Amino acid sequence: MKLSVSGRASTAGLVTAVMLLTGGSIADAAPAPEVTAAAAPDIPVANVKAHLTQLQSIATANGGNRAHGRAGYKASLDYVKAKLDAAGYTTTIQQFTSSSRVGYNLIADWPGGDTNQVVMAGSHLDSVTSGAGINDNGSGSAAVLETALAVSRTGYQPTKHLRFAWWGAEELGLVGSRYYVNNLSSTNRAKISGYLNFDMIGSPNPGYFVYDDDPAIEKTFKDYFTGLGVPTEIETEGDGRSDHAPFKSAGVPVGGLFTGASRTKTAAQVAKWGGTSGQAFDRCYHSSCDTTSNISDTALNRNSDAAAYAVWELSS
Repeated sequence: MKLSVSGRASTAGLVTAVMLLTGGSIADAAPAPEVTAAAAPDIPVANVKAHLTQLQSIATANGGNRAHGRAGYKASLDYVKAKLDAAGYTTTIQQFTSSSRVGYNLIADWPGGDTNQVVMAGSHLDSVTSGAGINDNGSGSAAVLETALAVSRTGYQPTKHLRFAWWGAEELGLVGSRYYVNNLSSTNRAKISGYLNFDMIGSPNPGYFVYDDDPAIEKTFKDYFTGLGVPTEIETEGDGRSDHAPFKSAGVPVGGLFTGASRTKTAAQVAKWGGTSGQAFDRCYHSSCDTTSNISDTALNRNSDAAAYAVWELSS
């Protein structure tokens, strides 16, 4: 998440068509099939954490960060792209320039589905220069990646078209996502039926915050957490500060999840969620200590499952 304001229950398989057999001659018309929607799979948190370990290793090997225009960012993008290519996605790298450095967005399309109804899920892949950015935003990037890989593993065939994205230069002012949105034709913007954003979803002293932008998307996320018995609050700390903002400005329905950044957790929030009162949701926000040690496994697990739940629900 950029610093200043600018701007889940069984493993899913293929959808099953149940043909109802009725009496009568063979010439009789067959009844319409009953179609049961595929259930979202559980996202293994160990898989998500394995991606975080790779992002940490990339940062460590490249000056301690994965920032825009630095070798660590491009290596992060190459890692994600290789996973998606191997899983059968059509990937596209979009190039732009910001602060005299070349930046990249990674877009991955799952073959099939109605391309006039596109459900997107995205996250920013860049860190700040001061650290590896494992919560901000390796957490969102890894969860979106593992959700995309789950689509491939389960052979999910959604009604709508699925697109996943990893944005560059978010930390410089939503540069990559804004570039993407601004370079869409009005026709293609209108085809996006929803954009889901995941920025910081593993904060070590977590809250459970849901964007209150599009009501249908908001309800989808809230329904998931209600099913877990986990209360949520409306997200306010990062409002307008992450990659959903350019989509929202362009009239695209948006939503997302967040576990908190530098804002302090209150006693009332501790009563809801546990954790430490009077301490930031993420004490390592935009700092060198934002490493693989700076993650709540519980929050990362819940939010990764919630991401998959929303992708399945909104694309079926």
